[in-house]
Amino acid sequence: MVATREEPFRGAHALILGGAKGIGQAVAREFARRGARLSVADIDRPAAEETALSIRDAAGVAQGLHVDVLSSTSIAETVAQAQAAFGPVDILLNNVGAILNGHPEDIPQAEWDRISELSYGAVVRGLREVLPAMLERGRGYIINTASFAGMYPYASTRIPYGAAKAGVISLSQNLALYCEPKGIRVCCLIPGPVKTGIAASMTNWTADAPLRGPGSNLRALTADEAATKFADEIAEGRVLIASDDALWDIVRRWADDPDAFIRDRIAQVAAGDLGVPGM
Repeated sequence: MVATREEPFRGAHALILGGAKGIGQAVAREFARRGARLSVADIDRPAAEETALSIRDAAGVAQGLHVDVLSSTSIAETVAQAQAAFGPVDILLNNVGAILNGHPEDIPQAEWDRISELSYGAVVRGLREVLPAMLERGRGYIINTASFAGMYPYASTRIPYGAAKAGVISLSQNLALYCEPKGIRVCCLIPGPVKTGIAASMTNWTADAPLRGPGSNLRALTADEAATKFADEIAEGRVLIASDDALWDIVRRWADDPDAFIRDRIAQVAAGDLGVPGM
């Protein structure tokens, strides 16, 4: 049988940790459009329930749940609630992350720890809660959200975030080595510039540190555009999935000469190009 782009989703139970807003919300709606039943979990429960309601209004199946991804106990409780409604989790999307801006010497240790725990530690806690049952069944999808910032150097004013997302990418690739022979697919979503509200929650630790971007030649996508591409490539069985395939050209240039790539970035900023994408 030839696999279709609907196949991973139709009838599946998808749990999204961090699904109430932005990319998580758009992916939840796209999975539902393709036939999945959604458990949308978020620290902001009213927003999660609102997203679930919008899915039900579009003839989908969804529920909104609360989760605190800093707590393994909370994640376990959320998984139990999700399964009570829709059965075993077939697809887990670890989508929580947090950003900041500032020079590394100005960022308090507690902020380094917070960003790491939200952007990397939450992925570990989420997959540990659902992976054993998936391995026992011999099927399932673990999907983790990273960032262009974890693939190549540009986020010098968001170093804790970039480092955490690089960890998510490494974790995902190595997890795929382990899980795929056992029937579990692992995917890593790598968003580049996407129009979301995440910057509204960003703390700036250095007043004169302008936000640096991934490239002024890139275009900021809508969350819906990114979600469609992510879902298409999950269905194709890809492991690393970029919101914009321009990522791979950038990474090839970096791989050709990492030192030259870094120094070119330094020169670009010195010339006034902060890498902020066009809209």
